[in-house]
Amino acid sequence: MDTARELIRLGDVVRRDALPLARGLFRRARGAIDGVTSTLLGPELEQRLAQVSNQLAPHGVDPFGWDPDYARYAIAGATFLSRSYFRTIVSGIENLPEGRVLIVANHSGQLPLDGVIVAISVFLEAQPPRVVRAMVEKWAQTLPFVSTFFAKCGQVVGVPENAVRLLQRGEALLVFPEGTRGLAKTFQHRYQLTDFGLGFMRLALETDTPIVPLSIIGAEEQYISVANMRSLAKALHLPSFPVIPQLFIPGGQLPLPTRYRLHFGEPLHFRGDPDDDDSIIEEKVWVVKATIQAMLNKGLMERKSLFF
Repeated sequence: MDTARELIRLGDVVRRDALPLARGLFRRARGAIDGVTSTLLGPELEQRLAQVSNQLAPHGVDPFGWDPDYARYAIAGATFLSRSYFRTIVSGIENLPEGRVLIVANHSGQLPLDGVIVAISVFLEAQPPRVVRAMVEKWAQTLPFVSTFFAKCGQVVGVPENAVRLLQRGEALLVFPEGTRGLAKTFQHRYQLTDFGLGFMRLALETDTPIVPLSIIGAEEQYISVANMRSLAKALHLPSFPVIPQLFIPGGQLPLPTRYRLHFGEPLHFRGDPDDDDSIIEEKVWVVKATIQAMLNKGLMERKSLFF
């Protein structure tokens, strides 16, 4: 009994002394991270963050979970990725209209880094700065920590109700109609658009929202996938299982530092009944798909180098 009491007493002492120490270490670590983040952002980007924070979350967190205090860390990391690693070139940003807009883009790269680069590019380049919302695949919410991370950075689960609410609030919504089909493209099919879903067009018609086509060049080569093992992906309940040889090379786990090139096209306006038959909606979707494919073809012809 005496031994048990002594162990309990020692445990109380450790908890009493260790908790303040842990809190102090956490405060110092967070202070150091905040200092690095402020250095990475700089005064201009801090001002941009303040602008969007006042618009979206004047009282803290917005209805979809966007948290300015948390998002600033993601913005700092994304800024480094865009400006220093991928060295993104952005053109046509002036084509983004004020108010609600659907940004419709090609999707690729095995990992959704293209969505990160699009979002940070609009935040950095648009006047005034804007937070781009992306409709996240439902399966991504099953990954540990991912659902919280996405929500705090302003991303929303891809269901129609959320999309309508965002557009009614006058926000910018990023859509990848290829979905995981585009993300998992193999290298031999790069820059060849797969089938587009129809949901984004029904959404645009329902909410009377302009569509800005966006071509993304550079993401297709960041991870070289030579095959997609669909049977294994199905067994593991994954959307795809790409075979990427570079992952087995030291340092190959990082994406190749290809240069991203984003081009925002002129807004497209569509009219009609969102409940029309698929055949009628498909005609409108074909216009968007053909526009993006033409933009990709033109951008690839003008590109002189993959990395420079």
